[in-house]
Amino acid sequence: MTGFNQPLSGNDMPRFAGPATMFRLPSQPVTDDLDVAIVGVPLDIGTSNRTGSRYGPRQIRAESVLVRPYGMATRAAPFDSFQVADTGDVALNTYSLEKSVALIESHFDQVLAAGVKTVSLGGDHTITLPILRALHKVHGPMGLIHVDAHADTNDEMFGEKVTHGTIFRRAIEEGLVDPTRMMQVGLRATGYAAEDFDWARGHGAQVVPAEECWYQSLAPLMMEFRQRTGTDVPVYLSFDIDGLDPSVAPGTGTPEPGGLSAAQGLEIIRGSWGLNLIGCDLVEVSPPYDTSGNTALLAANMVFEMLCSLPGCRRQ
Repeated sequence: MTGFNQPLSGNDMPRFAGPATMFRLPSQPVTDDLDVAIVGVPLDIGTSNRTGSRYGPRQIRAESVLVRPYGMATRAAPFDSFQVADTGDVALNTYSLEKSVALIESHFDQVLAAGVKTVSLGGDHTITLPILRALHKVHGPMGLIHVDAHADTNDEMFGEKVTHGTIFRRAIEEGLVDPTRMMQVGLRATGYAAEDFDWARGHGAQVVPAEECWYQSLAPLMMEFRQRTGTDVPVYLSFDIDGLDPSVAPGTGTPEPGGLSAAQGLEIIRGSWGLNLIGCDLVEVSPPYDTSGNTALLAANMVFEMLCSLPGCRRQ
């Protein structure tokens, strides 16, 4: 025994039974003896198309029963490396996006004050902005890996400055993210103007459209990013499930054709191993459009890979 929390084994309790926590880990409040908190952020009032991602954390947890504790390809054993627990959901104001954003930031302030890293389950992509604001107070400007079909650098949407489509413009403007150490991967489909993808590039970010990823491994891309960024710079990973093609992840609010494959998504997350990864999120899973549960199952596996890519994760 390692002394760390372990997922409840499917050999001890059938996978359709037992606790409904992420990976069937213990559920507990944030304490300073935790290394990693899995945090649900069930917000979807920042979205502009299909709603439903408020149910994402619950469904990702439900599908996570199929994830086992050892990474066969990477030989990573996160639950033998870190004390991990499901710390529940942020209590949001379901009637106010502005107040919810403030509540998310305050919640993450408290988690980070305990010295705990977070892997967050969305919710729509608005949740990343308050998380980055909380992280900036601890780490200063961060590098960023952003996987998405959309750049999320609109100046405003329907007159609003904070929505799921504006957050990375705000993050750069507020100095939360160092755009010269920022990479956006999977951007594609149609837009309103060239600036939709060019704004972040104009500030020094690396923008990798989906078309540049077709038919090839993304391992070299991630190796180049690691070499350029180094091992000391704090880096955050934000993964919008719509960065993947709808053929593998249909359960999302703003699907776009021609996206990344599931394997390429895994390559990006696994390629983050070796960076100073300070936190991650997986957002925009919308269960009402996920009739098979496969989108949430893929999301759960990606959350596991995020744990495997955190600094200090043992490789056996």
